[in-house]
Amino acid sequence: MKLSDVQKRLQAPFPAHAVAWKPAAYSKDRTRALMLAHIDARSVQDRLDAICPDAWTFEIEVIPGTEQPTVKGRLTVLGVTREDIGEAQPGELGTLKAASSDALKRCAVQFGIGRYLYDLPRQWVDWNDARREAVSPPQLPDWARPDHERSPGGAHLVQAMDQLKY
Repeated sequence: MKLSDVQKRLQAPFPAHAVAWKPAAYSKDRTRALMLAHIDARSVQDRLDAICPDAWTFEIEVIPGTEQPTVKGRLTVLGVTREDIGEAQPGELGTLKAASSDALKRCAVQFGIGRYLYDLPRQWVDWNDARREAVSPPQLPDWARPDHERSPGGAHLVQAMDQLKY
């Protein structure tokens, strides 16, 4: 098996329930937020395990002397390697684990995993600053959903099947 054989499967959209949203900017009065879609490192690992379970590896190298914990990640899939930097965010998530997860996701994007999320239209939503959450989270457009979620009832069936796996 070669990388080109599985590229489309790596690049496939994730189920909507696997896509999370985080604020990137706020209005001056903090009643609106610009939301960015993202996936977590576990979703990347699950995708790689599903497509090429014994043919991927991930390594990190700590970069010393940085303000926040920072690592260089090296993801190899079917013999092809991509590298990128991961950085922890200040605060409670400022750990090497967070930096490693960031590096994995950034390396995965170079293989096309989750890259489509960067093409989503900008979405400003009403923001509840007291609860630090969107009043109603943004919705993914149809083109950013897997085929089975574009049909009535498809998303419900996939979530039920995911729950049965565990």
